[in-house]
Amino acid sequence: MRNIKLLIAYDGTGYGGWQRQKNAATIQGEIEKRLATMTAGPVTLLGAGRTDAGVHARGMVANFHTETTIPCQAFCKGLNALLPQSIRIMSAEDAADTFHARFSARAKTYVYTIFTGIVLLPTERLTVFHIPFPLQFDRIFECLTMITGTHDFASFEKSGSRDTDRPGGRGSIRTIFAADLQDPGDCHFQFSITGDGFLRQMVRIMIGTVLEVGKGRMSIEDFRRTLESRDRTQAGPPVPAHGLTLYKIFY
Repeated sequence: MRNIKLLIAYDGTGYGGWQRQKNAATIQGEIEKRLATMTAGPVTLLGAGRTDAGVHARGMVANFHTETTIPCQAFCKGLNALLPQSIRIMSAEDAADTFHARFSARAKTYVYTIFTGIVLLPTERLTVFHIPFPLQFDRIFECLTMITGTHDFASFEKSGSRDTDRPGGRGSIRTIFAADLQDPGDCHFQFSITGDGFLRQMVRIMIGTVLEVGKGRMSIEDFRRTLESRDRTQAGPPVPAHGLTLYKIFY
């Protein structure tokens, strides 16, 4: 039995997210259907995580087990011939038996792109969040410093996404290794956040709350209290999914 590792990029527009669903097209579902065609049998694809509807990826990793002798290069070429152009297999390789795309991962980087100019290019409307006015970036950087490190991020978790009474596990405690705001120029800005894991909608809610501070609607102290409160109702609204990209997974 072989264990094949895939590196996957996709445009999440029009998909119900990564995870297989009965009533919506998903990234996992689309790839599994093509794998079944190539291997002449059902295949379960194990992803490194679950991206929400509309979220993009350039560094999603997944693995599957198969007895077929199809070369990895042929998997890459064959899947790309069968898949819609919104999903691309960037590479395929044989992995160790113990490799698991989710449980072997050590960290993930998400990138969120915003544009603060007056008019957004139509070619960017599906990948960039438009905020047509200046932001207070000095305040934003202070908030990003606060979230770096190990914290309880319950304030930035989608309500009802997890059974909080379930024993065991690490709850809502996560470690953010790096949180930065980069300036590629021309009124474009990219949040880059790397952590050992993320709660449901954590990145989108966290950035949404940071932007409330950048817009002057919340103070820096308000943000600090929100982080410490472990109360979702104290945080801001999540930013739209289409500005978010799963950039890289570290093993």
